[in-house]
Amino acid sequence: MNRQLQLRAATPEDFEWIHALRHRVYAQELGQHPPDPSGRLRDGLDGDNVYLVAARGADRVGFVSLTPPWSGRYALDKYLTRDELPLLAEDDLFEVRILTVEPRWRTTAAAPLLMYAALRWIAARGGRRVVAMGRTELLTMYLAVGLRPVGRTVRSGAVTFEVLTGSVSELTKLTTGRHRATLERLESAVDWRLDAAFAPRPDGCEHGGASFTAIGTDFRNLHRRHQVVAADVLDAWFPPAPGVRAVLAEDPAWTARTSPPSGAEGLLAEVATTRGLPAETLAAGAGSSDLIFRAFGHWLTPDSRVLVTDPVYGEYNHVTERVIGCRVDRFRLRREDGWRIDPARLSAAVSSGRYDLVVVVNPNNPTGRHAPAAELRSVITAAPARTRWWIDEAYLGYAGLHESLAGLAATDPRVVVCASLSKMYALSGMRAAYLVAEPATAAQLRRRTPPWPVSLPAQLAAVAALRDPAYYSDRWQRTHALRRRLAADLAALDETLVVEEAVANFLTVTLPSGGPNAAQLVQECRRQDVYLRDLSPLSSQYQGRTVRIAVRDTAENARIVAACRAALDVLRPGAAQPAPAHGGVPAAGCAR
Repeated sequence: MNRQLQLRAATPEDFEWIHALRHRVYAQELGQHPPDPSGRLRDGLDGDNVYLVAARGADRVGFVSLTPPWSGRYALDKYLTRDELPLLAEDDLFEVRILTVEPRWRTTAAAPLLMYAALRWIAARGGRRVVAMGRTELLTMYLAVGLRPVGRTVRSGAVTFEVLTGSVSELTKLTTGRHRATLERLESAVDWRLDAAFAPRPDGCEHGGASFTAIGTDFRNLHRRHQVVAADVLDAWFPPAPGVRAVLAEDPAWTARTSPPSGAEGLLAEVATTRGLPAETLAAGAGSSDLIFRAFGHWLTPDSRVLVTDPVYGEYNHVTERVIGCRVDRFRLRREDGWRIDPARLSAAVSSGRYDLVVVVNPNNPTGRHAPAAELRSVITAAPARTRWWIDEAYLGYAGLHESLAGLAATDPRVVVCASLSKMYALSGMRAAYLVAEPATAAQLRRRTPPWPVSLPAQLAAVAALRDPAYYSDRWQRTHALRRRLAADLAALDETLVVEEAVANFLTVTLPSGGPNAAQLVQECRRQDVYLRDLSPLSSQYQGRTVRIAVRDTAENARIVAACRAALDVLRPGAAQPAPAHGGVPAAGCAR
């Protein structure tokens, strides 16, 4: 359809029209600003704002402006102080500004679609709250989409504005629920050229990477596994230990048809022996996500208050906020601090005792940084007695198993350690994990565990893996060497790339501002069957410019570097741009 409504990011060619339309509407029509002899209206935020444009064929229809938190200032700062409007100091706040439509298009779907496009763009950048100034005469329209007044009005020229706000998750839920049929119809009718997916995932979180979709979830084209580089999920690059492969191959027919030990007793006994822990402190699960859902669902309610690091593995935000409905606060890790946890700052954050649960992934995903066990132990020891700590050690082998807090968890009722066997032991397909807690807590969770939580193949594989520490220690060391080489090769592609590696089996690459963004790099690499993870939806701190890349073997790492090189050649300013696939780039989310 040549005349369908197109939604896209503004191009340099759009700005003369944007400034002219702003002048016609806000200076001449509404009297908010005095007329300018140039017939153009600009302001000091133009360099920081992002503009989304609606167009039909060659005709530009309207636009909306977005001010991201990394700009450091908002238009509302001209009218209200941070004391008068404290939400302006929130970390993940995006300002939606000057929704403007050409007069002859104001009775069409252009304005609602621009508002929806703004919401999707913000969600794709990790935004959690929006703020806007809505003209008082249009207040009904803003209330209908879920925005709520904060009790402040702003006068600018002849126009009075109501200050409005809303959470991104609630606005998304309201919009997709109330207007589901309309959105489903529009998805095929609109030429959607934004780098955010048109529709959010049904539960708001992407569980698993997109790479398996490329292979085929119907399992009919498994040969594609040899063509796809799955660097968007953090599965091990190496095979399981020889003993694992042997036990799975010994009698697969028996293994497939036989019910496993109902409580994974043999697996837990092996964990107890290998880790030097009392068996009564352990509970088994079909992967760490099973344990997270089960434990959090038991402990937490919508009245609970939770502290998570930011950024962090997205499953924690998903379970606490979307599934349970807790109040979730973020403990910001700072790029300028190397994404490390500052123990003094964390201790101060939890000292009031207001948190029911604190979640720490260590080493952290997606930053890869490891907090020394001694530092975390000191923070926990000094923390209030009512606060429970959940320590996720899915990647601890890469930092050293001696850094585990499992021993503390076995004796301190405030501490639980979750240990996945997926990533470190090359068993992601098996789904096996365990948690460590003092005996009473562990017993409570075992009582809430259905029988046969871990399959027989998974139990056999996990036991065999734990019995071969030398094999895995060697593979973890080789992972460090592969990561360092991959980091060096990626950094050599362009001096403006910021490549950050830490201790785990992945690294991050941040693109410079003013160039291609993370979603574009991910999409372009997929054309070569190389799958990377766009970290933008996890945290606004990434500013839409950071991807996470899993370490693969030497050959696949070379393919990653080659794909990034080719993508950057295409995406750099001046290069011919490929048309985006309809529906934009799928949003990243929860997958490890």
